[in-house]
Amino acid sequence: MPDTALVRRARKVDRVLGETYPDAKCELDFDDPFQLLVVTVLSAQTTDKRVNKVRPVLFGAYPTPAAMAEADRAKLEEIVGPLGFFRAKTESLLKLSAALVERYDGEVPGRLDDLVTLPGVGRKTANVVLGNAFDVPGITVDTHFGRLVRRFGWTDETDPVKVEHAVGALFPKRDWTMLSHHVIWHGRRICHARKPACGACPVARWCPAYGEGPTDAAEAAKLVRAEGRA
Repeated sequence: MPDTALVRRARKVDRVLGETYPDAKCELDFDDPFQLLVVTVLSAQTTDKRVNKVRPVLFGAYPTPAAMAEADRAKLEEIVGPLGFFRAKTESLLKLSAALVERYDGEVPGRLDDLVTLPGVGRKTANVVLGNAFDVPGITVDTHFGRLVRRFGWTDETDPVKVEHAVGALFPKRDWTMLSHHVIWHGRRICHARKPACGACPVARWCPAYGEGPTDAAEAAKLVRAEGRA
C-alpha cells in the first residue's frame, strides 16, 4: 500500500492541476477509435500539431482500416512524409490496418490485452485509445508524464509499465485518464525537461524538485508556453 501522506499530496497536486487546466484533453484530433489509434501511432517523435495537420488528408483518402490496408505505399508515404520517419510509419499503418481487418473485422478492440497485440501498439498508445475513445480508465506514460511523476516524488521507477502501476496505486481508477491529461499538459506548458518554470508553477509548494528551474516569477513566466508543442 502506498504511503498515506504521498497519496494525499499526489491527489492534491492533481486537483490543482485540474483547476489550472480545466480544458485538458487529448491534443490529437480524432473522430473515432480508428482515427485515434492511427494518429497516436503517428505522433511518435513528432508534434501533435503536425499530426493534426496531416489527419484530414490521411483519413480523407483512407477512412477505414480496410481502405488503409489496401493503400498505395508511395501515396501513404507522401501523406505522412511531413511527420518524419515516413517509411517506418507507413509500414506501421499498413500492418496495423491489415491486422484490424484480419483479426477484428475492421473494428478497433476496446480491451488493453487486444490492443497491445496490434503492430506498433504498446501500452501507452493502448491507454490513450482506451481512455479517450472508449472511456476505459488508463494512465498514459509518455516522456512528460514519466518526468513529472518522478519530479513530484510519486515514484522512482523509470520503466513505463512500473510507473503506470506505481502511480495508478495513488489514485482511484476513475481518475486515471484525466490525471494523464493534467500531468501531460503541465509538462508541455510549465514543467519542461531542460528548464522548468518553477517560479510560475501552481503546484510548486508540493514539489520536491522545486528549484530545478528558475524560481523568480518574472524569469519563469518567460518560459511558460500558452500551448503544448508536443
